[in-house]
Amino acid sequence: MTTSARSWLSRPEVLERLGVKPQTLYAYVSRGRIAARPDPDDPRRSLYAAEDIHRLLDRTAQAARRTARELEPAAARGEAVVESALTSFADGKLWFRGKDAAALAEASTLEQAARWLWEGEEDPFADMKPRVDVVFPGGPRGRAFAALARRADEDAPSAGRSVRSLRREAAAVLSEVVDAVAAGGTRPALHLRLARAWKLTDKDGELLRRALVLSIDHGLNEAALAVRVTASTGASLAACALSGVAALSGPRFAGKLALATGFVAEARRGADARAAARQRLAQGLEIPGFGHPLHPDGDPRAKALLAAASLPEELNDVVRVGEGLTGQAPNFDMALALIGRQLDLPKDGAFTLYAIGRTVGFTGHALEQIAAGAPIRTRLRYVGAEPDRS
Repeated sequence: MTTSARSWLSRPEVLERLGVKPQTLYAYVSRGRIAARPDPDDPRRSLYAAEDIHRLLDRTAQAARRTARELEPAAARGEAVVESALTSFADGKLWFRGKDAAALAEASTLEQAARWLWEGEEDPFADMKPRVDVVFPGGPRGRAFAALARRADEDAPSAGRSVRSLRREAAAVLSEVVDAVAAGGTRPALHLRLARAWKLTDKDGELLRRALVLSIDHGLNEAALAVRVTASTGASLAACALSGVAALSGPRFAGKLALATGFVAEARRGADARAAARQRLAQGLEIPGFGHPLHPDGDPRAKALLAAASLPEELNDVVRVGEGLTGQAPNFDMALALIGRQLDLPKDGAFTLYAIGRTVGFTGHALEQIAAGAPIRTRLRYVGAEPDRS
């Protein structure tokens, strides 16, 4: 059945028919049990496929109890459900406030995309003056951390401040992170600062621009939740963003990108992607960078980035071999790894691109959490030894 032929229901209708809480509906959508799409009359709201609702209602009581058991352990592990209007997944696409992320990356700079995500009528980047002391030691990744850490130490708490001042602060934080990575220099658009620092052409800078915009957000994962928890305490925007980037540095995010980057390097080192892939399989290792649980039909971010990349034949071969052996399309980790190799970015360059783009999303999550004004509450259930009362 095509999307246009489907019947769609609003959120209140779905909650009433299923008799579930909003967090349960979110779980159904995230697990692919209910299809969702932006409401064409109000892209900030979602509509849900009626056929999927009917299918759930027709299940037996035993199946319903099994579903409850599947969902309950996640809550017991401390899963927090947060309502957000920033990002959604529908029709095989990623949407930022109701706009197709791939379409946004076609022509928008990171600054323009940030302005859209932050809902700013005025340009928060206007008249922004450069900061002279932005040169930090280390590689791009370390310099990004250092810039955020300094701002976290300097900036005022976010609690009680106007949205306008917070948007301008978010823009300043983002700009200083880019300046730190680029080690100062001229101040054109953010992607061009990086391109010139990495000695790329403006044409290659366009590929950086797309990668930055596509990196902005990917729903409420652990990194975004870390940002929101920090924001709920009233901490500065830089502290919120630092929480998110710190979470990105773990194996769930940076580790997967490093594996994809390593596989691309292995394939190019021997000039034979198939041999590199088979060697990994013979060692009991998976081929990284292919498939994504949230995108069974292919990661829309990877599709958009690779469509614009014009990869050389040897890198296209990595994609063909990986797809052939895994049966899955490249994900965004692989797309970033491939353009990192194509553009000869510095070590950690791909991660730094991703972290800079995500900083826009992180500050967006922080702004949204601050505006909501509600603390994020999770319950810790003690399961350790009983107190020794002897």
